[in-house]
Amino acid sequence: MKVSLFITCLSDAIYPKVGEAMARLLVRYGVQLDFPKVQTCCGQPSYNSGYWDETRVAAKTILKAFNDSDFVVSPSGSCTYMIHHYPELFKDEPEWLDSARRLEQKTYEFTQFMVQVLGVTDVGASFPHTVTYHPSCHGTRLLGVKEEPMKLLGSVKGLQLVPLPFAEDCCGFGGTFAVKMPDISGAMVTEKVDHIRETEAEVLVGLDMACLMNIAGNLRYREEPVRVMHLAELLYEGVKHA
Repeated sequence: MKVSLFITCLSDAIYPKVGEAMARLLVRYGVQLDFPKVQTCCGQPSYNSGYWDETRVAAKTILKAFNDSDFVVSPSGSCTYMIHHYPELFKDEPEWLDSARRLEQKTYEFTQFMVQVLGVTDVGASFPHTVTYHPSCHGTRLLGVKEEPMKLLGSVKGLQLVPLPFAEDCCGFGGTFAVKMPDISGAMVTEKVDHIRETEAEVLVGLDMACLMNIAGNLRYREEPVRVMHLAELLYEGVKHA
């Protein structure tokens, strides 16, 4: 099967090690990976701001990029769910609507693909640290990604998973929300970090680098020694040191 990586803007431009970790883990299970170089932003920032015509331009590039892929895998629940908006975007453009529906059906967030498609819950990792998990809004509430990361984390040797109080509360990023409502966003991420401190965990892990970037910034500002990692990074590091 042809599995294409949908790396997303943040992972590509700021956190390339996330995409690298995801790719190396998938290759371990015999997955033949493809990376269409024409892929670009999924259009979520413009979509959330109400610029749907501009969003369709970006979306058409994504549709062309992954047209021949059997599966598309992304390290972001947020960007993965944006693909689910494509049928709505192209409901009046039948020449694009079928492609949009097919892409929606074959696009998976990383942990979804590992557990649901590959049937993998134990990658053989070892990570002897206390870890707490932040479930990002889009991945949890819209994609329904809840059990998959827990299964993967639960199989890591030596890992002590500490529940995060009020875990499903938003971290305050919300893309353009953080720019338009900085005071509210700042208060939300401060509250999130307060709860992370309560856990006394060494590591915060999640599935969306946008949210993790926001939380990491607040942690650094407050000089909190908590390491922030994408789940793919944690698993791959754990495999290397197992």
